[in-house]
Amino acid sequence: MKVTRVYADSSGETHFEDIEMKLADAGPIGRLSEPVPVGKLVFRKNDPHYDYDWHNAPARQYIVLLDGAIELEVSDGEKRVLQGGEILLMEDVTGKGHRTRHVEPRERRSLFIVLDDQ
Repeated sequence: MKVTRVYADSSGETHFEDIEMKLADAGPIGRLSEPVPVGKLVFRKNDPHYDYDWHNAPARQYIVLLDGAIELEVSDGEKRVLQGGEILLMEDVTGKGHRTRHVEPRERRSLFIVLDDQ
């Protein structure tokens, strides 16, 4: 299962990285990953014209986009459009951060799954 990672390098530049979550056959229920320890689950709804200029992730977290589409830009200049159903791993808690822009003028929903780093 593909996850788009956003991270900061040692110079503070932020980048994208595509990672593949390994899944193993779990019989009739499908394929599962190893469990990931998490701390919190946050439900989020954005207004139709919500854009957020340069910022860092508040914590290491997965973001599951439920619907809508965003354009995400990292400091190395790369931009990606991500759709509902895609998963992000946000690890740019330091560095130059990223910016987010709505692609469609409609409400957008997502889940923030904060990782348990303790």
